[in-house]
Amino acid sequence: MAEEVKDVQAAEATAPAATPEIRRRSKNQRQVLSGVVHVDSTFNNTRVVITDMQGNVIAWSTGGKLGYKGSRKSTAYVAQLIATDAAKKAMTTYGLMEVEVEVKGPGAGRESAVRGIAAAGLTITALRDVTPLPHNGCRPPKRRRV
Repeated sequence: MAEEVKDVQAAEATAPAATPEIRRRSKNQRQVLSGVVHVDSTFNNTRVVITDMQGNVIAWSTGGKLGYKGSRKSTAYVAQLIATDAAKKAMTTYGLMEVEVEVKGPGAGRESAVRGIAAAGLTITALRDVTPLPHNGCRPPKRRRV
């Protein structure tokens, strides 16, 4: 019986001590009152990236990040959810108030993404279409025959 007590005490002595919790220091969050929303709407997906005026990314969202796969990512409804998600994240984290919106691409989520940004509560000060248009640059791919 005395041996059992010694074994238990020895096991307690060799057991690692409880590790203290590591506390992460929170960064000093800077306030970003105005920014730029980049909406990239392709035929397959919609990406919304919110930056400050210098171009540093503060929030982003895509269809896949919200859990949608395949052809559902390219719908107008998902584009609105994407824009609302990114806008709310930027508003809560950085205190974003007003934005300029740059829309790029031919996809279905262009207008609905702008509506989602406005519905989230951001003030839209400018709306620009920055879709790249070639001045007869590269030769386009041949047409599909289905």
